[in-house]
This record gives sequence, structure tokens and C-alpha cells, in this order.
Amino acid sequence: MATPTREPSFVELYTPKLITVWREGYGLSALRADSIAGLTVAIVALPLSMAIAIASGVSPASGLFTAIVGGFLVSALGGSRFQIGGPAGAFIVLVSATVDAHGVDGLILATLMSGVIILAVGYLRLGAFIKYIPYPVTVGFTSGIAVIIFSSQIKELFGLTLPGKEPGPIVAKLDMLVHALPSVNIAAMAIAALAIAVILLTRRFRPHWPGMLIAVALAAGIAWLLKLPIETVGTRFGGIPNALPAPHLPPLSLDKLTAVLPAALSFALLGSIESLLSAVVADSMSGRRHRSNCELVAQGFANIASALFGGFCVTGTIARTATNVRAGARGPVSGMLHAVFLLGFMLLAAPLASYIPLAALAGVLAVVSWNMAEKHEFMVLLRASRGDAAVLLSTFLLVVFRDLTEGIVVGFGIGVLLFLHRMAQSVEIANARSVTETEDVADDVRPGGRTAYDPAMATDPDIVVYRISGAFFFGAAASVGAALDNIGEKPRAYVIDFSAVPFLDSTAAATLAGFARKVERRGATIWLVGALPAIRQVLLAHDVAPPAVTFSDSLEAAIAAAQLRLDAG
Repeated sequence: MATPTREPSFVELYTPKLITVWREGYGLSALRADSIAGLTVAIVALPLSMAIAIASGVSPASGLFTAIVGGFLVSALGGSRFQIGGPAGAFIVLVSATVDAHGVDGLILATLMSGVIILAVGYLRLGAFIKYIPYPVTVGFTSGIAVIIFSSQIKELFGLTLPGKEPGPIVAKLDMLVHALPSVNIAAMAIAALAIAVILLTRRFRPHWPGMLIAVALAAGIAWLLKLPIETVGTRFGGIPNALPAPHLPPLSLDKLTAVLPAALSFALLGSIESLLSAVVADSMSGRRHRSNCELVAQGFANIASALFGGFCVTGTIARTATNVRAGARGPVSGMLHAVFLLGFMLLAAPLASYIPLAALAGVLAVVSWNMAEKHEFMVLLRASRGDAAVLLSTFLLVVFRDLTEGIVVGFGIGVLLFLHRMAQSVEIANARSVTETEDVADDVRPGGRTAYDPAMATDPDIVVYRISGAFFFGAAASVGAALDNIGEKPRAYVIDFSAVPFLDSTAAATLAGFARKVERRGATIWLVGALPAIRQVLLAHDVAPPAVTFSDSLEAAIAAAQLRLDAG
């Protein structure tokens, strides 16, 4: 007899991986490996954090605050050994829209609220449900975000001068950008092209070199030496501070809380999905397993802290997490050190950041968007099936042309409907007489626990034997109910085998209850064979019970009992 699985305790669920690693034994060799990995990730995160912040409509300093504060807490409190937290390209669209609608204070408040929501999701142990997001939805919204990120960088890539504020919707944006093409800045184009070329060349010939940082530094040096007429971090933002700000709450009011709640929910949904996907990627690369609810709790605290320090949305970042694993990290200390190194860079090199051309950062994001696009997976899903293609395209098009959250919700809804349709089609109801002689009738029970049918078992025309196979739920209730009704009124006894039904819901139970009442009015009886205890409980709750219905564990016993009752009657 199998030993029942023990539910993990609260402490087991929410103990950070940092504690686990320390308990296993953490020495100087592990610290050395984590230090190297942390430095490697920090070098990647430095230009990326600033680029994402600028693309999101906030200052580059906000991106650094997010990576430092949020990244430290994600690693210190999280349920993954290798997760790296910080600002993510997936949030650019939502953050930019929130800043446009509610200002930077509204963004910070939405980030704080999203942290509280993610905390609640983690402590309510709902993290496991996020993994049910269909794969076509994930590919669709990731590819859609890639398109939007690239379109948001066209202005900086070409150094365009726009007549007004750049629109958010992609169609209006592209229309304005096309009309602004005569204002193209050749110097900005050259710097952007140089940055992209350096990143691609280092990735091709020196994959272990920090291509993004080299590209940004080289572009900044050339722009300064040649005094190129292009925008830099200094000309637009006045540089970045060389210290973290004091923690403070954004302005609070009921009206403001209500106004930014939709944005906070979107941040929480996307952040939860992105962080757990990133943790899964880390698991697949390292062979380890993360604690999903613990990871969400860490993300919640990280978002709250990021907001207090003037940052914005924090989530697990797949590219930086993968870099951390490849760099030889041993545990969460590498992620914590990555945040410490970023703080050191900011303290020591803040004045130099003023010389970074915005076109170079746009080149960084252009490469990021290309990598995000998941082109191969997109084409595979288009060819896989019409259902997967419908989910993928609906998510992708809604993300690009409408709204990110709307795309996820609609794509998920279509995916669920397709799944239910497929599950309903898999449910079968078969008459014993339709079972062929080629089936194995020597054994009473098949390896999977299903009864072997012998047509000779149901030779009496007053007794019909039927088998229901598959999950009997609301999606299949109508078709199964119609099949039962079509049996006719002649039989005086029905034997229905439930041994191949793993699940039954209330709709299916109500359908069977209606059939039982109809049968009882004609003076006939029903035997249900092989129903699992949980299924019996649901059926009894819907009054599917004696005398109209008799439960049996054996098909032969049910048929014999039905025959005996008919002979006696």
C-alpha cells in the first residue's frame, strides 16, 4: 500500500534557498564562484537596466535602483538558487503606459501595490497555478513584447526629431515615425549600428566577453572624442546619482489607489509569470528545483522595496538568470553580489554614465528584442495545429495592437476553451456489443484497471452494458447524456462501467441523476461499476443512490445481480 504524500510545512515551503545553501555547507570556493558569476551578471545588467528604464519612460537611475534593491531581495529571499531579479523588457509597455496615465508617482504606487498582490498570491500558495499558462500564450506575448520594444527604439536608433510626444499605440507610433524620417540623424544611426555590431561580433567570436558593456563604453568614447551631435544620458536626464535615495512612500489617496489598481494587477500577473518562467529555465539548466510560492513571496517583497527606493517593477529575468548559471554560480549569493557590484558601479562611475549615447542603449534593446522574439518557436506553433495557431496569433496581435494584459487573458481563455473541447472529444461511451472479439477477455482487469468486455456477458436484451471512458465533466456531459438517452426505453437494467472515469464533476453528476430519474420512472434499474470513492461521493451528493442506482465493484457481479432481479421480477 502506497504511503500517503505528506503536505510540506510552512517552513519548508517558504525557506529561502539561501538558507538551504548555507545548510548544505558554503565555503570559500563557492564564494569565489558566486563572486565571479555576480560580477559577470552585473556587467550585463548595468547597461540593460538603464536601457529598459529609458525605454519605459523613466530615468536610467530608476532602472539601477530597481536592479540593486529588487535584485538583492529576489536572491536573498527567493525560492530559486540562481534567479536574478531586476527590470525586465517585458514590462516596458506596461510601465510606459502607466507613466503616461498616472505619472512616475503612480508607477511607484502601482509597483508597491503589485508587490502586496504578489505576496498574497505566494502566501495563498497559488504559485503552482501560474504554470498552467499555455505555451502558445507565453510565446505570443513574448514575441509581441519584442515587437513593441523594437518599435519603441526606432526614434533613438535613427535619432529622429518628432513634432510631439511619441504615441503609445503602435499604429499611431509608426505613422509619426515614418513622417519624421526626413529628420534622421546620421551620427545617431552610426552609433546605434556600431553598438549592435559590437554586441553581435563579441557574441560570435568572444561569447564570454561582456558585449553590451563593451558596445556602450565604446560608443560613449567615440561620441565624446568626436563630439557627435547626439543625445546622451547627460543631455536628457542630467546623469545619474552616485547614491541610493532614502526610502519613502509615494503619495497615497483612495482615488490614486483605485486609479492605479489595474496597472498593479497587470504588473503582478506579468511579474509572477515572468519570474516563474525564469526559475523554470534556471531549473532546466542546473538540474535543481525551485519553490514557486517562496519565489513569489520574494518577488513581492522586492517590488515593495523597489518602490520605496524609487524603482519600478522587479521580476526574474531569463537572460540574466541564464548568464548567472552559465557563469558558474553556486547559489543565491551570486545574485546578491550582482546587486552589490551594481551599487559599486553606480557609486564610482556615475559621472561617466552621462556620456552614454541614447542611440547605443537603443542598439542594446534592439538586440534584446531580437533575442526575445522566439522566432523558431513561433513558426513551430503556427504549423503545430490550428488551435495552437489561433491561441498564438490572438495573443500576439492583441499584445501588439491592443493591450498586454488583454492579450494574455484572451489567449488564455481561448487556450482553455480548446483544451476543454479536446477533453470533451476524448470522452467515449461504448456498448458492450460493440467491443470486438480481438480484445483480451481472459483477464478480468486490464493493466490500467479497466474491465475486459466480453459481448457474451450481455446477451439478455433487457440488460445493456455500457462503458464510459475519460474525464466526465461539463464539457462532455451533453454528449454523454444524449448517448444515454438514445439507448431507448426497452432495457429494464443498465450496467454502466465507470472504471475508466478518473474524474466527474457536478454537471456530469446532474446529467446522470436526470437519467437515473427517467430510468426509475420506467421501473428499470442502474448498476454503476468501478466508480472511484471520490466519484461515488459526488454522485451520492446529487442523489444518484439506491434504490434507483446500485454501486458495484465487479462487472460480472453487476450483470448477475441485474439478471437475478429481472428473473425475480
